[in-house]
Formats: sequence, C-alpha cells, structure tokens
Amino acid sequence: MSELVIGSRGSKLALWQANHIAAQLQAKGHTTRIEIIQTTGDKITDVALSKVGTKGLFTKEIEEALLAGTIDLAVHSAKDMPTDLPDGLVLSAFPERQDPRDAIIGEMPENAIVGTSSLRRAAQLKTARPDIDIRDLRGNVDTRLRKQAEGQYHAILLAAAGLIRLGWHDRITQYLDPLEFVPAVGQGALAIETRADGGIGHTIVAQMDDPETRARLTAERAALKALGGGCQVPMGAHAILAGDTLKIHGIVVSLDGATTIRANAEGPVANAEAIGAELGQRLLNAGARL
Repeated sequence: MSELVIGSRGSKLALWQANHIAAQLQAKGHTTRIEIIQTTGDKITDVALSKVGTKGLFTKEIEEALLAGTIDLAVHSAKDMPTDLPDGLVLSAFPERQDPRDAIIGEMPENAIVGTSSLRRAAQLKTARPDIDIRDLRGNVDTRLRKQAEGQYHAILLAAAGLIRLGWHDRITQYLDPLEFVPAVGQGALAIETRADGGIGHTIVAQMDDPETRARLTAERAALKALGGGCQVPMGAHAILAGDTLKIHGIVVSLDGATTIRANAEGPVANAEAIGAELGQRLLNAGARL
C-alpha cells in the first residue's frame, strides 16, 4: 500500500490536527507522512492580517502542492478555507466538529486591553464593550497565550477548539454563547482537501466525512459565499441540527461595532446549501453590504 503524504502548516495546532488525521488513517492500515508547508500567512508576522487580505493566505501554497502531486491530502482549519477552491481540488471530508465557540482567556475589567487578530471578534467585542481597547494579536496559539500571561493584554480571544485540542482548556476563563457572540464560518472543524480525481487519496479521505458536520459547514460556507465575503468581513454564522432540521444564525457587524445585523434561516438538512444561501440573502436584504 502506497504512503499517503499529508500537507500541513507547521504550527503546533496545525501539526496536532495533521497528526490526528494521520492516526485515524494509520488505524485503517494506511502508511502516512506529514509534509510541513509554510504558507504566506505564516510568513507575515509583523502586519495585521486585515491589512493584507486573508483569502487563501493559509492555504495557497498547500493547495499548490496538492495540485502538483507532491502531497496526497491537506488538513486545514475549516475557517481558513475560502469559499471557492482552485479547479481540481475538493473538500473530501469534514471530520466530526470540535467546540465551535470563541473563548476568553483572562479578565476584562473596564478599559481592558484585549488582543485578537480577528475583525469578527473585534467588531462584536466593540458592540458589547465599547470601553475595551482592542489591539492586534498575532502568533500561534502558544505565542498568544504567552503574551497574555506576560501581561501584554488583560485578556485575549481564541477559538475554544484549538485550546481543547492542545490540552489547554484549563486556560479558558469563559466560553461565549455562539448565538450571541457568533463564531467564524467553520470554526472548530477540520477540512481535508484532496484532488478531485477520484484517486486513492480522495477515496480514502471521503470515508472520514461526518454527515452532520458537513451539513452544518455547507450551510455556513454558503452563507459566507452569498455575502461575497472572506476573513476580512466581520461576519459569523453558526448552524445546528435539530433532528432533520438545520437551523442557522448569522451576523454582520460594522468595523466600529456600531451596527449589527442578524438573521436566521432553517429548513430540511438536505437543503443545507440553499438554507445557508438564504441566510446570506436575508443579511444582505437587512442592509449588510460587504
């Protein structure tokens, strides 16, 4: 049986994710190897991501390796994935989703200094707490935690899933309600990308797909696509399943936090993509122009 080469970024969290998938493949009898690929986003460490544009920053070089055939599959954080993929590539699996919520590490007294690199988190924070001094925060999860522990920030905001995966859930001060403080599209989920050639990599990876996670992410990604947005948009969406019904809540916030637009949509889970697109259109109709 041939070796499956897994492409991954080199951060501690990215390698945890790649090794997690590798372990599952090995349990099925497959031999794997992880190829670390540095992306444009990894190279930009001194500029706020919102100033350089984030579409594909953490995926482009990995996707190029996939298309070139030097790797067989790529493991991404689903929230890093643009809504449009390069020709010849497909998201073959969304494994079972981890906690999608945002989390606070530290305390936020009046006029607290709070760190985040996410426009979505910053805008929602400004809405809830206009007194807070929000400052850009770059680096891997462990770097961000260190900066907060050193006192550079009173608190920081991170995805709960990354902290849980790395065994740092005890650092979380508060989990934020996903219907109030709406997470990023795909947050907490992994996306496994392969070539769309029906080859061995695609076939094996497709067996790892979790139908509930795929339905939820299909709706969330469709909402984002309908808005024409990307990571630079202060937009969040959170989908859940209630039996055979999919429900999705979305939010768009102005950069200054002064304007918040919310909308909901629901329907049969089989119509996940259409439901997500409907949510996006409702947000647009309510005044969201991105």
